[in-house]
Amino acid sequence: MAIKAFKPTTPSRRQMTCTDYSQLSKVAPEKSLLEPLKNKSGRNSYGRITVRHRGGANKRKYRIIDFKRDKDDMDAKVLTLEYDPNRSAHIALIQYEDGEKRYIIAPNGLNVGDTVRSGAEADIKPGNALKLIDIPVGTFIHNIELYPGKGAQLVRSAGNMAQLMAKEGEYALLRLPSGELRNVPKCCKASIGQVGNIDHENVNYGKAGRKRHMGWRPTVRGSAMNPCDHPHGGGEGKSPIGRSGPVTPWGKPTLGYKTRKKHNRSDKYIVKRRNGK
Repeated sequence: MAIKAFKPTTPSRRQMTCTDYSQLSKVAPEKSLLEPLKNKSGRNSYGRITVRHRGGANKRKYRIIDFKRDKDDMDAKVLTLEYDPNRSAHIALIQYEDGEKRYIIAPNGLNVGDTVRSGAEADIKPGNALKLIDIPVGTFIHNIELYPGKGAQLVRSAGNMAQLMAKEGEYALLRLPSGELRNVPKCCKASIGQVGNIDHENVNYGKAGRKRHMGWRPTVRGSAMNPCDHPHGGGEGKSPIGRSGPVTPWGKPTLGYKTRKKHNRSDKYIVKRRNGK
């Protein structure tokens, strides 16, 4: 997908860019695969804000995505490529030979009219899903399961891909987009190729209002607040933090402070951390 720029008719238009959606199908989403999505504005079941700076988004419907790819040994034709407001990647509507329709994450290079397949007999081409044991070493993959049959949890956002580095014993060694080397059970499924909409990271929103439409409310610096509102607040003019280091509004260390547990259950699967250690 290319990036679309605009004529500078206003100051915000001068900087604004967006994804070129001309390659997507101009159709309404499949009704049978839609679910209502309530806007919670960062609030929990008690009505208290637990995630700050959220609220006021445009209304959305959730698209049910097939992350399990459990319909094996049956061809499916790509009917449409569509925009999904709930994720950075685009999605593809596929129809199996028995007539069932499903949405999948659209990989780079997948076009309307192509055929995708899941199972051990599937070819190594974008959009097909196989178990890691059936994928050749060195292949780029996405939509990776962590537990067999649970559905894809890793490498699902726009432009991302992991690489299958080796297979040994019961595990396959993957290099994730962060640079982390991690072991994943060989019986887990993954999809071939790179997630589409590669230029998503290059989009410039141009103005604050565009982020408001996406549900993001303003974020105020702690140093601009009063002492009663934030530990960084108060003082005359521009004041330093005035303590051992930057903290959250509740006094917890932040900006580089490590929060990962010392004895995390997944430590035994990580060969090399993303920070190189």
